Amino acid sequence: MRAVKRRAAWLLHRVLFVCCATLLPFSVAMNAENDYAEQRARLLVDIAGMAASSASYTGRSSFSPRVMQAIERVPRHAFVPESQRAHAYENRPLPIGEGQTISQPFIVALMTDMLEPRPDDVVLEVGTGSGYQAAVLAELVARVYTVEVLESVGKRGAQVLRELGYDNVHTRIGDGYEGWPEHAPFDGIIVTAAAPHIPQPLIDQLKPGGRLVIPVGPSGGVQTLVLIRKHMDGSVTRSETIPVQFVPLTRTAD
Repeated sequence: MRAVKRRAAWLLHRVLFVCCATLLPFSVAMNAENDYAEQRARLLVDIAGMAASSASYTGRSSFSPRVMQAIERVPRHAFVPESQRAHAYENRPLPIGEGQTISQPFIVALMTDMLEPRPDDVVLEVGTGSGYQAAVLAELVARVYTVEVLESVGKRGAQVLRELGYDNVHTRIGDGYEGWPEHAPFDGIIVTAAAPHIPQPLIDQLKPGGRLVIPVGPSGGVQTLVLIRKHMDGSVTRSETIPVQFVPLTRTAD
């Protein structure tokens, strides 16, 4: 009888061990997601604080609720290398390899807000990079076309976007300086690399009433974040906001 009881106790222990072992990865994943949720919440507070403190330069003391909700929804940790995931929700740029970075979340929020995206807009992004900015835009507009000149970077960003289900984002490897004329004109254009001047093809591919957001300035130095508005008569006006520092806009001929 004792042997039977010991056998039953062993079996019960074995079943409990197997169940716990099965649940352990799920528990770890849930803890990680909870940690990310808390980190995202802190990030939103940080972005809101920076928006308020920089209002004299940007003209925006806060960002639209739609933009902030998009920043909250997009899993930034999925767009950074494994080695950087502990820092994914810190309000700073992070390296993603090949001399490229994922932009500071505050800058992503600011540039997106400057674009004033609407649900039915079609937007062009020049510089796919990690894919993070494209994902934020995809939460806000009907379609995003994004171009990356570095093949390995562009393919990796496109893969992450596909895995996360962003089927309204269309990617291409190519020279972003030339835009994507087959799908122009665009309601908005965001450039996530610094150009010494504003590429004329991008102005040409902007719809009347559209907006172009781009960092302009020397490679390796301090640039200025610029907003271009294209008016209904085709004329454009330029507004400068804050100093920024982006990787240079690379061309296929470079």
